[in-house]
Amino acid sequence: MRHKIDKRVRAAQFRTRLTQAMQRRGITQSALARATGVDRSTISQLLKGEGARLPNAQVVGECASALGISADWLLSLSDRPETATDLLATSLTLTEAPRALVDEQIFNWHREAAGYKIRYVPAALPDMLKTRAVLEWEYAPHLGRTAQQAIGASEDRLAWMRESQSDYEIALPLYELDSFSTGTGYYTGLAPELRLEQLDRFEAIHAQLYPRLRIYMFDARRIFSAPVTVFGPLLAVLYLGRNYLAFRDTERVQAITTHFDDLVREAAVPARDMPAHLARLRAMVTG
Repeated sequence: MRHKIDKRVRAAQFRTRLTQAMQRRGITQSALARATGVDRSTISQLLKGEGARLPNAQVVGECASALGISADWLLSLSDRPETATDLLATSLTLTEAPRALVDEQIFNWHREAAGYKIRYVPAALPDMLKTRAVLEWEYAPHLGRTAQQAIGASEDRLAWMRESQSDYEIALPLYELDSFSTGTGYYTGLAPELRLEQLDRFEAIHAQLYPRLRIYMFDARRIFSAPVTVFGPLLAVLYLGRNYLAFRDTERVQAITTHFDDLVREAAVPARDMPAHLARLRAMVTG
């Protein structure tokens, strides 16, 4: 519920905010008068007048437009001076997502969220947890010589996770590791010895980093998730394949955080049971 503001207080805040906006823009009373199509004396009265009277909606709108601010902010109906268009532009961005190349954007987001919990639903298995052999098998056909860059980037991200103070939660669908272990679907053609080595690496990293690193397995038939990363309360990023769709507004970040927490809550294999689950998967490989 919006708090009701006394008319005199609202009028005083209007004068204060109009003055602040003009100072930030470096606009004089004469310049604002020309931009809004009103007399300079009218602008002077808006700035220096007393009492509870506010200008009409047209004048407020013209002032807001000339100063590049929100009319709601001038009228104390919002705490954000940006216009709705500006808010949308800053709260949602679309950036390129090169396939497993050295991605400075990802590292920048991780550094920005240092100390916060990071929640991650990868598109496949998490690159930073893969063995070099699996990375070479997966990326060499696509990247050629730059496969080594992809491997280096994955190792750097794992090193960052080891050294940072951030908790890291990863949620994976059950079918992903099942397909990997049986060498089916996306993982068709991956040699059994490479799959065994990878499962051993998962187990070793889990043992080293748990509970700061927690891996959950959810049943995609019950609850589905697109690839997404939530960087604390600051940012939520959807992976679209060729691009990242990044949200910074509080409402969407909280909504995506709640979605991830639902994956954890509904996990068929909680983090503490991952070692036993990996042992079962290992048996699937060895037959």
